[in-house]
Amino acid sequence: MKNGTKRLTTDALFTAAALGIFVIELQIPSIGIPGVKLGLANIVTVAAAFLIGPWDAGAVLLCRILLAGMFSGQVMALWYSLAGGALCWLTMLPMRKILTAKQIWVMSVIGAVAHNIGQIAVALIVTRTAAILYYLPVLMISGVLAGLFTGFAAQFSVGRLEPVVRKIFR
Repeated sequence: MKNGTKRLTTDALFTAAALGIFVIELQIPSIGIPGVKLGLANIVTVAAAFLIGPWDAGAVLLCRILLAGMFSGQVMALWYSLAGGALCWLTMLPMRKILTAKQIWVMSVIGAVAHNIGQIAVALIVTRTAAILYYLPVLMISGVLAGLFTGFAAQFSVGRLEPVVRKIFR
């Protein structure tokens, strides 16, 4: 039970951090391109995949998306986030096994691109028009740039937090 309590508490702390970052990012003005944002909360998700494991990171991601959807009141955005987050997480699962802590940024970039593909898939279903695919290159470029930023931030965070997390789960 003690290990289960530590795990639940750790997952809750990661979720709270991701949700707090999400709420702060909501206050940052949009750069004018719909659907494009840094996705700063993903720093926590990517770091969690390395620090507490991919399954716990998936739980953190799901909780953050659901709570963020409730806090922001944007029901449609919830579907985009769920699809993008699920595809991102599914691409991170196999990469977590082959990448080192010095390659976290790679996982983040690929995850960001997968996230955008998931969002475009939902947009295709919602709009029922293939014209939405013309927007894919914009999302891919922004995904690579945002993935690089969040990836390097996650990589830095993992380096700093790994000793702390290791102490918790001794």
